[in-house]
Amino acid sequence: MTKPLSGRKVLAITVSAFAIIIGVNVLMAYKAVSTFPGLEVPNSYVASQTFDAERKAQQALGWTLTESHADGQLRLAFRDRDGLPVRVKDLSALVGRTTEAAQDIHPDFSYVNGDYVADAPLAPGKWMILLEAFSDDGTRFHQRLDLFVKG
Repeated sequence: MTKPLSGRKVLAITVSAFAIIIGVNVLMAYKAVSTFPGLEVPNSYVASQTFDAERKAQQALGWTLTESHADGQLRLAFRDRDGLPVRVKDLSALVGRTTEAAQDIHPDFSYVNGDYVADAPLAPGKWMILLEAFSDDGTRFHQRLDLFVKG
């Protein structure tokens, strides 16, 4: 014979359900905040003041950039308007996941046969490359690239 459902049991079930929901929400909020890599610029208003001038200067270079990853190597191919390889000054890149900073790396690139190549053993999935390079005249070239590494 089963016991009837009492008010205390209903209260215990309700409190337990809400405790689980609140606990999961707190855990998810903590994980979201603790793995967020941060802002891309410290002050978006200040960055916006020079955005158009920087964009025009970068477009005036006429460079295109193609990224690829194979056999544990990251390859960046800078090309000019005529499709010829471009040598850049002060190339730096941050390669990482779009959602967390734990796997971020700063590859050391070498100029090999017209491309910039670096060892970068990346796991399969989506990666982000924040790239900055300078031309001989000091013009800044920067892009954010999405790289998909096959498994």
